[in-house]
Amino acid sequence: MTDRPSASLGRRDLLIAGASSASLLAFPGTAFAATLAPGEATASRRPPRNQRRFVSPAVEREISRVKARIADPGLAQLFENCYPNTLDTTVFTSTIDGKPDTFVITGDIEAMWLRDSSAQLQTYVHLCRQDPALRRLFQGVIQRQARCILIDSYANAFMADPTAKSNLGAITDMTEMRPGVAERKWELDSLCYPMRLAHAYWSETKDTVPFDGLWAKAMARAVATMREQQRKTNDGPYKFERVNRHATETLMLKGIGAPTSKVGLIHSMFRPSDDACTLPFLIPSNLFAVAALRMLAKIHAEARHDTAAAADCIALADEVDAALKAHGQMDDGKGSKVWAFEVDGFGNAIFMDDANVPSLSALPLLGAAPRTDPLYRRTRALAWSTRNPYFFTGTAADGIGGPHKGLGMIWPMSIIVRAMTSDDDTEIRQCLKWLKTTDAGTGFIHESFDKDDPARFSRPWFAWANGLFGDLILDLERRRPALLAERF
Repeated sequence: MTDRPSASLGRRDLLIAGASSASLLAFPGTAFAATLAPGEATASRRPPRNQRRFVSPAVEREISRVKARIADPGLAQLFENCYPNTLDTTVFTSTIDGKPDTFVITGDIEAMWLRDSSAQLQTYVHLCRQDPALRRLFQGVIQRQARCILIDSYANAFMADPTAKSNLGAITDMTEMRPGVAERKWELDSLCYPMRLAHAYWSETKDTVPFDGLWAKAMARAVATMREQQRKTNDGPYKFERVNRHATETLMLKGIGAPTSKVGLIHSMFRPSDDACTLPFLIPSNLFAVAALRMLAKIHAEARHDTAAAADCIALADEVDAALKAHGQMDDGKGSKVWAFEVDGFGNAIFMDDANVPSLSALPLLGAAPRTDPLYRRTRALAWSTRNPYFFTGTAADGIGGPHKGLGMIWPMSIIVRAMTSDDDTEIRQCLKWLKTTDAGTGFIHESFDKDDPARFSRPWFAWANGLFGDLILDLERRRPALLAERF
């Protein structure tokens, strides 16, 4: 049974009415076919080759190479289904003004999120040098993201047609909804993810093609937006209220958000789950911003030889970093410090973790903290404990969820992050077993599942989670190859 809440709720519940026939054709429809026992699907659930949105020979070789090293048939098939899911089903390539253009939907939502599109493609970046067409696809998404940011740097999601009105419930939001914007929730990580993807692409290829004047203008706007959202002298230009008055869907104080002391941190009014922040300084996103700004500085300096733009990025990163050290930590109740989840600058702090990335648990995966850092390790341990109100223990699995899907709903993304930030083989084995046995026989990773009943899940077509699972298998193939020789 698939959980499909009302379209009046949040982003991951906003299912598109009247999806295009091309997108429906791309949907991995076998997810709705008769299923086998959880974790035991051994037949491919990929679309037929002639129905795949994009085929990369380098990616196909990678699938064959890595799958051959996975001894467990169910886990191997899960990898084969999930790793190429973004390319198989969600990318739409074309040209604009003679330049590559790549539009990437999230799966069952026919809009492009800056965060999701970046995360979905990140898993293929190491193969770009082997495949000219794949490089062109990356050039296209970097350019598309730049054009999106120039439409509205406060928006989190965009339409394929930059002149179109939103086809989501967000069309009635009380904010400045410009043409081309699908949803306008200000999420700091939305600007960080394109910086991270661009840095990964530059580091891998040294290809200057996508880093043109348009891209530089968009990145300048992104950095300026982060500065605006420090709100040092005024509230800034952003306001947001939703007709749906659920606390997670709108902002208090006529769309401004909760009060803060202006300490140099960047406000993020919504989390990467698209749920509203309780306190506006979202610490995982601020930590991500520090890392992303430094990545952006490297591209400015190396690809564009723009030392002034690089210095501007470094200056903001250093300022936010200092503010994080001064205001982003809290007591763990045992005499030590951990990173808070949200703070307000007045000394108030919330500890929790949400499965969506950036999260406290996922900081090393974003370059936001060393995986061996004692502060991070304490924070991670606390997030995976009953101190976190969104940590759930069930008969099917243990994991972290969040307010977005409700209590008792575990997001596989959190289990993937746990395995990728672990050096404990026993812990990783357990995560692999949970992931293998909670797919409800569909052969894909879902958004969330009930802690006691994996057959009750949300979003059978969620490309970010599928790609992140692929990332995990590639990570283990590099770090812990012996684990892939085991059966679970």
